[in-house]
Parts: sequence; C-alpha cells; structure tokens
Amino acid sequence: MFKLINDRSKKLFEEAKKVIPGGVNSPVRAFKSVGGTPVFIKNAKGAYLFDEDNNKYIDFISSWGPMIIGHAHPEIIKAVNEQSNNGTSYGIPTELETKMAQLVVSLAPNVDKIRFVNSGTEACMSAIRLARGYTQRDKIIKFAGCYHGHSDSFLIQAGSGASTFGIPNSPGVTKGTASDTLLANFNDISQVKRLFNEYKNQIAAVIVEPVAGNMGCVLPQKEFIEDLRKLCSLYNTVLVFDEVMTGFRLALGGAQEILGIDADLVTYGKVIGGGLPVGAFGGKEEIMNFLAPDGPVYQAGTLSGNPIAMSAGYAMLKHLSLNKDIYESLEKKTSYLKKGMEEVMQATNLPFQINCLGSMISLHFTEDPVIDFLSAQKGDNTLFKNYFHGMLSQGIYLPPSAYESYFLNDAISFEDLDFTLKSFKKVVSKI
Repeated sequence: MFKLINDRSKKLFEEAKKVIPGGVNSPVRAFKSVGGTPVFIKNAKGAYLFDEDNNKYIDFISSWGPMIIGHAHPEIIKAVNEQSNNGTSYGIPTELETKMAQLVVSLAPNVDKIRFVNSGTEACMSAIRLARGYTQRDKIIKFAGCYHGHSDSFLIQAGSGASTFGIPNSPGVTKGTASDTLLANFNDISQVKRLFNEYKNQIAAVIVEPVAGNMGCVLPQKEFIEDLRKLCSLYNTVLVFDEVMTGFRLALGGAQEILGIDADLVTYGKVIGGGLPVGAFGGKEEIMNFLAPDGPVYQAGTLSGNPIAMSAGYAMLKHLSLNKDIYESLEKKTSYLKKGMEEVMQATNLPFQINCLGSMISLHFTEDPVIDFLSAQKGDNTLFKNYFHGMLSQGIYLPPSAYESYFLNDAISFEDLDFTLKSFKKVVSKI
C-alpha cells in the first residue's frame, strides 16, 4: 500500500521560498491551483519519478511532453555523457547543429530551414518577430487558452498558469503590446473571419496550438483548422503552428502530419533536445531567409545550438525515426487508459469529459464538451483538486492543474496503467 510521505519536500519548499520567488522557477509547480506542498523530485527512470522522500510515482507529465521514450533513456544519456567530455558550450558553429537541422528537416513537413534557440518561449517569440518582419505588419491573432510562452505578446488569455480582449494577463505587459494581439476563441472560425475583416492588411500572423495542451487536451475541429489555413493564404498572413507540445510527439511530422495541414512556420520545444533546455523555429525557406545574417530580422543566442542539447536531441529524434512503432504503442496505451477511465466514470454520478489524441489526454469534470477555454473553465475545480491529491497519494503524478494535458511516455507499461486505473477507481469513489 502506497503511503505518501512528504516531510523533506515540505522542508525543501520552505527553504526554496526564501531564495526563489514562490519557491519555484515556473508557477504551475507551486501547486497553487490544487493546494498543498509541491513534490521535490530527486531522480527519474523510465516511467517513474522518485521524490526527496523516496516516494515513487508513475509519471503522466513526462516533463510536460519531451520524455516520449521515458526518463534517463540509455541512448540519450550516452550521447550527453560523450558530448560532455568534449565540452559543454562553445558559442561557435558545430557539425552537430547541421546534422540535427538536416534530421529535423527530413522528418518535419514544410520545414525547409530551422533555427535552434533555447526554449519554446524563445521559439514562439522569434517566430512572431520573423512573421512581422516578413509581412511588414504588426498585429497577430492568438486564441484564448493557448499558451505560447511568457513573451509579452502572448500573455493575453494564455491558458494554464496565466482575460479579457486587449488586456494583459500580467503586470509588466504594456497596453501597447497587448493592443497588437487580437484574441479569438479556439475552434471559432467566425471570430477569426471578423478579425481579418476588421484589420485588413494588418495581421502578420495567426499563432495556434494545433492541438491545445494548455486548457487540457483540446482537439481542433476539422473545419476550424482547415479554414484557418485558407484564411491565412487568402490574406497573405503567416500561419504559425506552436508544436512545442505536439511536435514529434503526436507523430514524427507532428500535428501537421496528423491534421494534414501545412503551416508556414512551426515552433518546437524541449522534445527536440531530449528534455534538455532547447527550442527551435522553422518553416518555408522564403520566410526563414528573412532572418539575420541573410535577412533584416535579428535573432541571436550564445547558447543556441548548444552541443549537449543537440546531442541529446539528435539521439532522441534518431531513435524515434528508427522506431516508428512507438507512436502506435503510445496510442494503444493512451486509448487503453481512456477506455478504463470512461468505464469508471460512467459508473458514477460525476460529470466528466475525456479528450484524447495520440499520447495526449485530459479529464474534465464537466457535462459539456470541452472545445475551447470557455468550456474548459466550466470544469469543477474542487473535484479536480480532490482528484489530483487522491491520485498523488496513490503514487500517480498528474499535472497539478485542471488546464494541462497529460503526456504518456512509452516506458509506461500496461501493468502501470492497470495500477493507475485501480487507483483511479478508488479515488473517484471517494471524491
């Protein structure tokens, strides 16, 4: 019987709060939305996390996406160790950067060239600057509940962790910056059409999570994503797919491959670094050539293309490209989990919706279909808090927010899933 002990985590959290704002380096980690003390992790292996109190958890966040093949995978650890012996950073070009770029370009649809950066935030920020420079326009359209990092332009109804049109989510974001960000509801193409009509020849880019992960897992409706492509083509606006979560996770070609939609620019995050701090943005050659030093749009970073991150990312993507059945395996496991959860929930009087695509899944305590941020907000947060802590006490680590997708990793076994479903039944019966 699992017994959660968190004495050391409590002590470490109190120590952290003295020197780190809120005791964490990213707000959702503080457990503010669910209450209680955040778990401090000591190490991880395969499908499991181990905290400072030696509790073991089945991990359903996978470092928010990138641990597709599990924690501390031997091929990635080997690549990192070998590169570390040759130095950790140069700030000078390496052959490895080119090999990594060639691999990404060979796998990702519509990516002719790619620029590596250091985070998903930086990738999205840079993609928008590039789109503005390319089109010579200022305004962008984003969608309520979609999170594209903490750059000023994006902190307008930014989903998990971050609501009103034209009003920033965070102090420090100027009203002038916010006024260039136009807001629409995810899956509502009529709002997008109205914005294009109102701001003719002013919209540089539409940026979207093609499969949203920051209001739970929310799938795009077919007509919505297809019409988004048509509108951007009609108005000569750059369509940016934020694939920080979905890139190389839903498929080798990411959401573009799954949805059959061509983006103009695509952003990636830590998945292409095997979990190390890294990001990238890429796309059509005509647009990418506007970047310095070839073009006038400036973007730079001393640690961009860091050799350790590149070595880990190359090992990860090479493994995925040689083992494409991983995606089928992940989908089977996620479908198995969804089916089991539905059976448990249907035997209760609790309201619920389960959204799922590939290895992304989320549970919402609401009767209404969850298709956008407004419908996601209808979920019962009190139920979610009790559910989260109940599962944590059983040794199941879920996202500590009702507005985050779960991410399965392929190291999770069916035995792990059976244990999870047994725990789920026990917890749901009590909340």
